[in-house]
Amino acid sequence: MRTFIVGGTVLTPSRKLPGYTVVVEQGAIQAVLAARPQPGPADQVIDASGFYVAPGMIDIHVHGADGCDTMDATPEALHRMARYFAAHGVTSYLPTTMTASAPAISAAIEAAINFQPPADGAVHLGLHLEGPCLNSHHKGAQPEMHLRAPQPEEYRAWFASGRVRVVTVAPELEGSMEMIEAGTLAGVEFAVGHSDADFETVVQAADHGLRQATHVFNAMLGLHHRRPGTLGAVLTDDRIYAQLIADGVHVHPAMVKLVVRAKGTGRTILITDAMRATGLPDGVYDLGGQATYVNGGVARLEAGNLAGSTLTMDAALRNVMAFAGLSLTEALPMATAVPAEALHLTGRKGCIAAGADADIMLLDSELQVARTIVGGQTVYQRA
Repeated sequence: MRTFIVGGTVLTPSRKLPGYTVVVEQGAIQAVLAARPQPGPADQVIDASGFYVAPGMIDIHVHGADGCDTMDATPEALHRMARYFAAHGVTSYLPTTMTASAPAISAAIEAAINFQPPADGAVHLGLHLEGPCLNSHHKGAQPEMHLRAPQPEEYRAWFASGRVRVVTVAPELEGSMEMIEAGTLAGVEFAVGHSDADFETVVQAADHGLRQATHVFNAMLGLHHRRPGTLGAVLTDDRIYAQLIADGVHVHPAMVKLVVRAKGTGRTILITDAMRATGLPDGVYDLGGQATYVNGGVARLEAGNLAGSTLTMDAALRNVMAFAGLSLTEALPMATAVPAEALHLTGRKGCIAAGADADIMLLDSELQVARTIVGGQTVYQRA
């Protein structure tokens, strides 16, 4: 059976194609046509009139939502998270861990290995390990008791699992360069984060294969005109993709605009860094064994440190458009094609083109999600 998505404005994401038809078959996009073909009697037709037909979004840094967290390490937690993400236009994501003990991280990896893609949610593409190889001077909400330098026996087991896609690391720690080299050879991406690295150390890490920066501005050595620091290297090294939390809290709207100007939309990746309180009322929640206080949707530890976010990807898209003065076609790649490229999935994820996975979202005129399709199957539809 084929599915015809007709009548909408197709966003590829960088091109706007009014009235085009997207043809889906066996979980993939078969064609994107200017003409409206005649469906057969067994075919499904989705009327997208009045909607944007866009690639599904990819969140490469997200801890949890709807009361659940990656570190819960259960199929039930991952399922609830996947279902919640799909309702906000996310079709694939990287469940993200916290700094924790070796057994706790291993349990999260094992849960991800065994988790079957749900019929009503987004699909995870492997894990993002945020820590434990981070600098205590920029720990943010990472539990300091579990911070540690890279341990070859530990990280070789991560890489051997085949499910670790991104590792956030402080490259100034002893053994980090060796870990980056070993992981890069195994197909793992590395992001500088929670780091006190100077400019030269970040550039050296990029020479060894590091290609991303975790939540740019947050939990890293800041900018000085004579000592560019971690942030200076991230903003000026064209090899590095900058992950950005566009909630207006983690990064001031003016600084969001600065990131987009410095990196360009082709090297900026929208992320949520969402935690388990996302989608739930204000209150007290757990993050890595720490009480986290959510007030007005802002999550902080008792000491005042920001502790993840309650942001969703569709809100991040709307925010970055407003903060940086971008059009939809300018902003959308930062949530679709750019994270796909950073994960070496160009042509398969993050685009609407023949041969790509049929991961699609329908957005209304207010850029609210009306329908999410994963692998050609509708996993969320707004009532």
